[in-house]
Amino acid sequence: MRAVVLGGAGFVGSHLVDRLLARGDEVVSVDNFLTGRRENAERRASRYTFVEHDICRPIPVIGPAQAVFNLASPASPLDYARLPLETLEVGALGTRNALDLSRMASAVLVQASTSEVYGDPLLHPQREDYFGNVNPVGPRACYDEAKRYGEALVSTFARVHRLPIRIARIFNTYGPRMRVDDGRVVPAFISQALRGQDFTVFGDGTQTRSFCYVDDLVSGLLLLLEKGDARPVNLGNPVEMTLVQFAEVVRRAVGKGGAVRSVRPLPENDPKQRQPDISRARALLGWEPQVRLEDGLRPTIEYFKRELGL
Repeated sequence: MRAVVLGGAGFVGSHLVDRLLARGDEVVSVDNFLTGRRENAERRASRYTFVEHDICRPIPVIGPAQAVFNLASPASPLDYARLPLETLEVGALGTRNALDLSRMASAVLVQASTSEVYGDPLLHPQREDYFGNVNPVGPRACYDEAKRYGEALVSTFARVHRLPIRIARIFNTYGPRMRVDDGRVVPAFISQALRGQDFTVFGDGTQTRSFCYVDDLVSGLLLLLEKGDARPVNLGNPVEMTLVQFAEVVRRAVGKGGAVRSVRPLPENDPKQRQPDISRARALLGWEPQVRLEDGLRPTIEYFKRELGL
């Protein structure tokens, strides 16, 4: 298979590139390093090509392909707060260019969406038929609405042009290659524990999240390509816990860490509960996470030790 990975120097994208190469596929990785890292793009493989390019402009990848994975977007709250217009543009212009590329290459488009399309959900756990509770003008709207628009765009394009598409609604994912400073709870808590600091939370720490190891997510994306259809599919770990509980898991895994301390109120529109219903993924793909949180944290902690020079 020849696959194009847009956002291939990012956290999830770089792991997907590795898996595709490991199974013998040819890979073209595209990234402009807006939030991706150059070291994630470096490979020595004859079946690998890297193209530095902003996908908000037409994508210069020539020739047939069997799959285009659109993973290009800022994906952490700090990134899309710092780059709100860029986040909206890549969700709109970038997705349209990904669709045009897929059509020209006769490829299946796998669109990376997000649990953020559900906003601060009133339904728990979240099923794919839930329309969400999203503030279209709030501080998170640039990301939430970019992803919601992306789903609408690929679905409409598919109906008009008969393009095969897949939509992955990705829930909280963790693993090596996350940036230390990206603002999400996994790198924040691990870094704080390694330094022997308190775990800092917004609000009282009773908000919930569920954490899926990146290898499991990549398996889900590949199964979605192979077995999915045009319907959105939740990909995430249904095991839910509060941030206070997660801090304790990290404390045990690292062997140190302080108390859980609130540093400010919960940000506006920040989800209070986040848990996927993965019934569709189980039935359609035969997929569910295999890696226990404690097992996935071990390589993630070792990665952050190296990043922090500890």
